Order: sequence, then C-alpha cells, then structure tokens
Amino acid sequence: MSEKSTPKTKPDTGAAIGPVVSAAHLASGAMPALSEIEFAVTMMVNAYHRWMVRCMAASGSEGLGPLDVLVLHTVNHRGRAKTLSDICLVLNIEDTHTVTYALKKLVKAGLISSGRRGKEKTAEITSKGEKACLEYRRLREALLVEPMKALGLDESELSRLAATMRLVSGNYDQAARAAAAM
Repeated sequence: MSEKSTPKTKPDTGAAIGPVVSAAHLASGAMPALSEIEFAVTMMVNAYHRWMVRCMAASGSEGLGPLDVLVLHTVNHRGRAKTLSDICLVLNIEDTHTVTYALKKLVKAGLISSGRRGKEKTAEITSKGEKACLEYRRLREALLVEPMKALGLDESELSRLAATMRLVSGNYDQAARAAAAM
C-alpha cells in the first residue's frame, strides 16, 4: 500500500491525557499535581476577579477593580474600622500602596470613610458602602450560590479544600522569602 492509501487510525481516546497545566516544563518535575493546582488557581483567580467586578457593577458601583471590591468587603466585615495593616494582613497583600490606592478610590466613591485610631488611619464602611455590599450579596446568592448549590457539591469538602489552599499559601510565602534571600 502506498502512503496515500494507508488507512488513518483514530487517536486512542482512552489514553491518559496527563496533568492539565499551563507550563509543561514545570509539570515535568517531581510534583506535577502542584502545577495542576497552580493552573487551576490561575483560572479561578481570573474568573473570580471578573465575577467580583461585574457583580459590583451590577450592584450599582461601577469602575471598581478586583482589589477595590476585596478591600470594600474587608472594610465592611464585622462593621469595625480597619487599619491599612489590618487589611493587608487579612488579604495577604505585601504591596501596601495598592491597598492605599484602593482605599482612596473607595473614599472618593463614598463607599468608605477614613478616620483615625491613635496615629493610624482607619477605614470604615459608609451606609452607601454597606448598601452596595448587601446588593452584591443579594446578586451573589441569586447568580452564583444557587447555581453552585445545584451542582450538589459537598460543602464540608469545599471547606476542607479552602483550608488546604490556605495552608499551601503559607508554603508559597515561605518559598518567596527564600527566593528573595538568594
């Protein structure tokens, strides 16, 4: 038979595809599953950021970026004034200037107000900011939570996954410190 008349074979659809990653050169090391986690986190973070911005815009507060939304919800948390260091610690943000800019933006939008606790500046939710957070929650319940519940995911397993991700983030922090010391 000539090459032209050789029957083409279908690919083996039962074959293992391998880890789903964005950088095969990183997944070829000793722990490919970590590369799978990194790719999944990247996809999750980007989708989460897109969601936060669009949900906040639908709530009536357009023009906020993902960090602005995170800072707004953090300031609203438990109805207590927060310092810059409080916010950075909770959100695990090293670059305080990015949070400072978000705070200024939120003050200008009337969503938070600034005050003082001793020598430290504080941020506190305004009634407009609280209303925006409540509308965000209402939309989140309808547009995100209800469809997620329909998937039938085990909530205790999701909580365990979240705890694992928080623990793993500590290893990334430690590795970042080590890399900075090199």
